[in-house]
Amino acid sequence: MSGSESGTASGREAADVREFWQRLGLPGLVDVHTHFMPEQVLKKVWAYFDAVGPLTGMRWPITYRHEEEQRVALLRQFGVLSFTSMLYPHKAGMAAWLNGWAADFAARTPDCVHTATLFPEAGAERYVREAVESGARIFKSHLQVGSYDPNDALLDPVWGLLAEAGVPVVMHCGSGPAPGKHTGPEPVGRLLARHPRLRLVVAHMGMPEYTDFLDLAQRYAGVMLDTTMAFTDFSERFAPFPERERGRLADLGDRIVLGTDFPNIPYPYVQQLQALERLGLGDDWLRAVCHDNGARLFGPRHS
Repeated sequence: MSGSESGTASGREAADVREFWQRLGLPGLVDVHTHFMPEQVLKKVWAYFDAVGPLTGMRWPITYRHEEEQRVALLRQFGVLSFTSMLYPHKAGMAAWLNGWAADFAARTPDCVHTATLFPEAGAERYVREAVESGARIFKSHLQVGSYDPNDALLDPVWGLLAEAGVPVVMHCGSGPAPGKHTGPEPVGRLLARHPRLRLVVAHMGMPEYTDFLDLAQRYAGVMLDTTMAFTDFSERFAPFPERERGRLADLGDRIVLGTDFPNIPYPYVQQLQALERLGLGDDWLRAVCHDNGARLFGPRHS
């Protein structure tokens, strides 16, 4: 799909997205999992998807392959009140630089929640502390791309700092779309046993280990899960959500937050919302997931 074609499709889609949250009586959406990053980094991410990278192993067209300004405008057209600039290093020496970019992006984009990232390396505690003190409201940790154990000793003071500050971390820790050396519930379970007050948001509902990550959410009050790509037709083909767990989605309705992976999704944004509605868990559940829980996570400024 060309940029002009996807732009036209998005224009038509905006009315459907807005109708979704207006019908629920919401002021808009809070999306905890969207990607903004330096242009040269994002283009490398897109090139990876275009090449059918080994972590995906499937065709993955980028639906919103636009310049940064247009991507921000699209989220605003959709009625997304608050979003994030999820970004992550794949090696040491990148995180502090990415955090500097993200702080600048948040300063010039007031509806973006100030986002930061981390990596197990010397100096991690220093730059994470600097990011928190400069106003970072959420961090991104990507165990699959970064290929690191969250229990690395270099990160121990970082988790303690974030737990003490109450700043949440969105962590890609599930083994989808392909397992990594340190993905899965076991490393995360060990991390939470040592830092039980850590506010951890499990990306992609922990796909495909949904059950195990729901167990962790029931065990630890600070654990939430984001809906990113879960329940959609695309993901159901390779990582279907178990029907037997649908009741726990209702039980944990105050611990699930909307995430989409915009702009790197291989389908229109509205499909994530339609997938949530198809679960049949009711309007109160949808209101909590699509706005209230995320607004509570980020604070009143982002509601």
